[in-house]
Amino acid sequence: MRRWGLTVPLAGVPLAAHRELVRALPDLGWTDLWTAETAGTDAFTPLALAAEWEPRLRLGTAIAPVQTRGPALLAMSAATVAELAPGRFALGVGASSPVIVEQWNALPFERPYARVRDTLRFLRSAFAGEKVDERYETFAVRRFRLERPPEPPPRVLLAALRPGMLRLAAREADGAITNWLAPADVPRVRAELGAGVELVARIFVCPTEDAELARSVGRSLVAAYLTVPAYAEFHEWLGRGPALRAVREAWAAGDRRAAAAAVPDEVVDDLVVHGDPARCRDRVREYVAAGVDTPVLMPLPTGAEQVGADPTGADRFGVVRALSPDGAATRWPRSGDAQSAR
Repeated sequence: MRRWGLTVPLAGVPLAAHRELVRALPDLGWTDLWTAETAGTDAFTPLALAAEWEPRLRLGTAIAPVQTRGPALLAMSAATVAELAPGRFALGVGASSPVIVEQWNALPFERPYARVRDTLRFLRSAFAGEKVDERYETFAVRRFRLERPPEPPPRVLLAALRPGMLRLAAREADGAITNWLAPADVPRVRAELGAGVELVARIFVCPTEDAELARSVGRSLVAAYLTVPAYAEFHEWLGRGPALRAVREAWAAGDRRAAAAAVPDEVVDDLVVHGDPARCRDRVREYVAAGVDTPVLMPLPTGAEQVGADPTGADRFGVVRALSPDGAATRWPRSGDAQSAR
């Protein structure tokens, strides 16, 4: 099945207002909804709503950090969504970052590889309905059993960038989730993950023909993300270390503006999809041709304002229609006829 995913919630749109969007997505060719968890919504609540609004979409977290919840709470949150969307929910977990874990959640960020490995093993047992009484390398769980084990258990995917995590995903998860890569990078990632294992990629999309606007948006994001140690090491592995050296140096010196200005245009053009909607769709298909199974589009707000929107503001989801896999041009349903999209 050809998959085409969307990141929700959309920036600037209230969570409850996504209902008509979610109901219309399958008829526009979208197959998946995926959430992130940073400083906005949590990863699970938008998917619980979507599970009730539209039964044809696969739902996934990309990602729920393994160190900001206890193991049992993580299993319970995932089991709840899996019960609402049986067979349609994928739990994406990952190590996250020191900023999110330590600075925002006041928890230690320690031994990320071992912690995600131990969490994968715990989740397998918990979702199977087993009583877990185990001392893992990074935590211990005593006499825990899910009261409502999901049937079927959700697929569990691991956020992975470099070889160690990718190989762990291949061994102990049902797939891998990655981001901030170009189509040309996918074969290297796929070689470490192996064939026959699902690869999900979040792809940042700025659908505007104003290349300088797209690059301006992209430079700020690249500077903020690719100076995080895990992403910096990822791009060293991919060969972009020299191109990003000045960015890292300016960021380390505390000069955020200089860091963004130092991002080369070619790096933005590699990592952020931009252009008119048809060009964006073609570029996303390059990721699929290179080995991505599930592309998950992340529309960037500034670009999203440039195409497909009703100037009256009545159609807040025009960009989603414009980026649908077949470039659907049907009128977006208004609140009074949302059921027509079902």
